[in-house]
Amino acid sequence: MSEQGAGPRVRDLTPAEVVRGLAEGRVLLVDVREPNETALERFPDAVLLPLSAFDAAAIPAPQGREVVFACRSGRRSVTASLAAQEQGFAYGSHLAGGILAWKAAGLPTET
Repeated sequence: MSEQGAGPRVRDLTPAEVVRGLAEGRVLLVDVREPNETALERFPDAVLLPLSAFDAAAIPAPQGREVVFACRSGRRSVTASLAAQEQGFAYGSHLAGGILAWKAAGLPTET
């Protein structure tokens, strides 16, 4: 018997969970915002992979870390996670609220 609703899922992570995972080396943060956005402000230590050219295979090997997608508000990061799952990758987490929530939590960005 198949489990109902066993399709792709995206798990919401809070800024606190993501920053803790980064500090502990458990998270690989992938920013899917466009270059014009990341040129103004970036997440520290994030891999930049714009959604407009998204290919999950271009994400560096996570080496045991959880891949977490991020964007401005949390919409594009869900899209990226679902696209990665459709491409066969088990990348099911994103930063809920994006960089807006990150900054609201008082976390640093790079300019």
